[in-house]
Amino acid sequence: MRGPARHAPAGHAAAPAAAGLLSPGNGAPLRPCGPGLLSDGERRWPVVAGIPWLRTGREKLRERAVRHVEEGDQDGAAVVLLADADAWWDGPAPTPAALRAALRAATLREAVRLLGMGRVGEYFVHRWSDPTWLAVLALTARHFPGNLPVLELACGAGHLLRELELRGHRDLTGIDVVFAKLWLARHFVAPRARLVCADVTAPWPLRPPGRPAYVACHDALYFLPDKEEVVRRALAYADGGGVVLGHCHNSLVPGPVSGLPLDPAGWQALLPGALCYDDADLTRALLEGTAPRPRPPGELAGCEAMALVGAPPPPPAYRSLSPDRPVPGRPLRPNPLYRGGVLRWPGARWRDEYGPGAAAYLPGRVELSPALLAAARAGRLTPEVTGLARRRVLLDLPERW
Repeated sequence: MRGPARHAPAGHAAAPAAAGLLSPGNGAPLRPCGPGLLSDGERRWPVVAGIPWLRTGREKLRERAVRHVEEGDQDGAAVVLLADADAWWDGPAPTPAALRAALRAATLREAVRLLGMGRVGEYFVHRWSDPTWLAVLALTARHFPGNLPVLELACGAGHLLRELELRGHRDLTGIDVVFAKLWLARHFVAPRARLVCADVTAPWPLRPPGRPAYVACHDALYFLPDKEEVVRRALAYADGGGVVLGHCHNSLVPGPVSGLPLDPAGWQALLPGALCYDDADLTRALLEGTAPRPRPPGELAGCEAMALVGAPPPPPAYRSLSPDRPVPGRPLRPNPLYRGGVLRWPGARWRDEYGPGAAAYLPGRVELSPALLAAARAGRLTPEVTGLARRRVLLDLPERW
């Protein structure tokens, strides 16, 4: 097992991080201007843990981080950026001491606690168990990126990037407005993905790849005020590839939903001609091992959330490394929601939001034989191991979960 996470050496971070990046301030190409620094000719931008930080509207924060990087203090720059949050966060700010301790966290769980992520950290830690994640996997399996370069908007801690990386993808980019989430991705979840900290509602700092691409955004678009512009940019970036929008909350269904949801017709108006899916149908499709069926928006008035796929690539042939199946040879371990074989929800909020759906596939009690556990640890996908992995009783978690 590896030791605690460390930052990528500043001297090695800036050059590859600059490739294909544009300044969100003036649109100029970003070029290395020293270890861990990029320049657009007018201002400098920090690169910390190999992650270019390109947020707009935070000039003092940018200058503070740049000053730390300039002084060779990557830890100081990281503490400055890890304290930053998005407009929706209403939790208490972590102390500088906790942030510095997070830099040496040995596990994802320890890191989210020290970063003071609260309910968001709980979501990241147990993302592999929730019903919306099963929907993401089913949707991605049905509309697979193939060999297209992948850009995930609002990628969070990189869960989808990790799944694609495990299945052989190498051209993976994740963008998120919160540096702390990307830092988790870098150190614990998707270490080899290209990560950029920027606001997708501001001018994008990414130059399109010059060929069709696959753009995904899951469980996030309903938070954004400028949805039309974000989707327009996603379509332009995809250039005839695929645009996949997952878990878009339905404003017609009452409930404690955050953000700015739309009704099904409003969502489809963002992607005219898109294939539409009920999120619950996607989750069932993964559990049943069937292909999800698209539905017209008129049939989705009662669904809590929906997914849309615009300009989809053709459904691929069978793939042994499909996201809806475990990867052969990868060690699987019992879902940590089971303690002493009994299912325990991680907290009241998670239970209320995900428990009703997760209870459909997570049994209340499990007994796993030594022989089955040995097969799971060895990545031997026997029918029983595969079935328990499909139901999330067994999970392929990051090494330092």
